[in-house]
Amino acid sequence: MVREIVDNLELKPGDTILDATVGGGGHAAAILPKIMPGGRLIGIDQDSEAVELAGKALGAFEDSVALFNINFRDLDMVLRDLKIEKLSGALFDLGISSYQIEDDRRGFAMGKDERLDMRMDRRNKLSAFDVVNKMKAEELADIIFEFGGERFARRIARAIMAERSRRPITTTRDLTSIVARCVPSGRQWRRIHPATKTFQAIRIYVNDELNALEEGLKKAIEHLEPGARVCVISFHSLEDRIVKNTSRSFRLREIAGPVNKKPILPSHEEVVQNPRSRSARLRVIERIAA
Repeated sequence: MVREIVDNLELKPGDTILDATVGGGGHAAAILPKIMPGGRLIGIDQDSEAVELAGKALGAFEDSVALFNINFRDLDMVLRDLKIEKLSGALFDLGISSYQIEDDRRGFAMGKDERLDMRMDRRNKLSAFDVVNKMKAEELADIIFEFGGERFARRIARAIMAERSRRPITTTRDLTSIVARCVPSGRQWRRIHPATKTFQAIRIYVNDELNALEEGLKKAIEHLEPGARVCVISFHSLEDRIVKNTSRSFRLREIAGPVNKKPILPSHEEVVQNPRSRSARLRVIERIAA
């Protein structure tokens, strides 16, 4: 949703923009020409490989870009170090990147023969392997249900416990197979793979994504100058709920509020070109008071 982001940030030369999930630099590459001359983009990402990719992609704007390998929940530390008090806009593009799914070393993808990992920041100690092989059945079921909305969570947790009593569950293929066997055959032809919700839940838990979003989004809004906006692309109902609730809390305090009552959806053309974008929801929050 690059065009929608650029339009809703209302970019102008000289702006200071925070890309809180810089990824491979796709959105940043579209933003930078709009804020030149004199503009500045601060890109952060908890994935060190993303920061490296962004550095290469944004090389032409090297003097106007500052990149940091840090979780966006700590974005205030970056702004303080750069002596930036106010932002002209901010962007959060949540979820998992295509390159993370396709990288066999990262352990995100269902059905591949790669070690269970799912850490966006590989400096973190907790991995998907730890969750699947060390947590109690009740805890595992709660994670799968709460963060994935999987109605067969307890059945899946019991199957995981039974399998790991024989041998460790080490690969994404192993976990995919276990989960798929727990979903009734009549439901396996749904629009999404039967293991999707379980993988999503474990990834969200491993990376503490929801707490990080709530913390980071509040800090971004607090650093916006009056009239500036933050754009958030979410792919999960729990993420979207956090964005809505955060916007509501700032609106009640008459500090910021939503630009649109309903989220902006990807165009038909974008969904055709990138099917993964079909669940994307863009919400825009505008700062209305100093």
